[in-house]
Amino acid sequence: MRMTVLASGSKGNSTVVATADTRILVDAGLSCRELRKRMAAAGEDPCALSAILITHEHQDHVAGLATMARRLRIPVYFTEPTHRAWVRMVTPRSTMTYAEWLAHVQREKELRAAQTAASECTTPHSQESVILSEVVPPSGTAQSKDPEGVHAASGDRTVLPEVKTTVTLNAAASDPDEDEIAETEPEAAKPDPSFLPAVQYFSAGAPFTIGDIAVTPFTIPHDAADPCGFVFESRTENIRMAVATDLGYVPPNVKAALRRMDVILLESNHDLEMLRDGPYPWSVKQRVLSRVGHLSNHAAAEFLSRDYDGGAQYIVLGHLSEQNNAPELAMMSAEQAVGNRMSLLGNRILLARQDAPLAPISL
Repeated sequence: MRMTVLASGSKGNSTVVATADTRILVDAGLSCRELRKRMAAAGEDPCALSAILITHEHQDHVAGLATMARRLRIPVYFTEPTHRAWVRMVTPRSTMTYAEWLAHVQREKELRAAQTAASECTTPHSQESVILSEVVPPSGTAQSKDPEGVHAASGDRTVLPEVKTTVTLNAAASDPDEDEIAETEPEAAKPDPSFLPAVQYFSAGAPFTIGDIAVTPFTIPHDAADPCGFVFESRTENIRMAVATDLGYVPPNVKAALRRMDVILLESNHDLEMLRDGPYPWSVKQRVLSRVGHLSNHAAAEFLSRDYDGGAQYIVLGHLSEQNNAPELAMMSAEQAVGNRMSLLGNRILLARQDAPLAPISL
């Protein structure tokens, strides 16, 4: 069994957990092209992936999800709330201002009045029919909007401002690799941004299997719809690996889930002093420091010194902030916490990188 961290950080996260027969991509936070490039660099074949497993819907975990799943035609595993949140995030949304909404309501009233008047008319080219065609343009016909955004008088008739619909596409709906797909597969040039070849739901606390890997999801505290960490166990080799990043603190259920691990990917996001003195706005600092934010070096070290059972061969520190952390600080904090339990065969501490894949950890 092996774990390969392709990327870990605020710009994108993705990890491969694999056995000889099954390969799972945990999160797809880089573009499809970059994910394939990094898998190839790490000796992993993208075409051999069995499934994509999503921890939560934030952009740095799903940026390349749709393109990757469609290109490889593999299922995506979500919790149902995470899937719903992701669909809302990538689906175009229509928005209008309050003034435009009032105009829209007024337009509907005038439409109903005009339709009532038209139904009472016996002449097909009556005055009412003309008014109806003026008030309600054919679908797709543009209207001119009053520059002041208010009703303007025109003779004895009220001219309504255009109800302008602004379509907002979240960045997650766009992946540069869609252009490549459009060139090779013209019929897929403009896919539904939320379309996936297959979706499988799971629930935190309910184990399931993908191939010969048993997966146990557990709830983590983060500001997302239904965020999860995972324990992966080889059904033939009795090897256990865990992914626990993007959590504001380590609650009892996470402490229990991380026992008897051979490999742990654990968040060590920020140094407290660097974050407090750093360039982020105070609102962002509050979010990161909150109980649904990210784990600090200090919090990760506290877990490793007090609650970690000491049985892992490797501890991988992940999701390091480029602005508010330094690799040396994260490493020193974790090494001091693990103390004399470190050895060549156990408790080796590694740092996952944002810009390049970590060498595969094979057991």
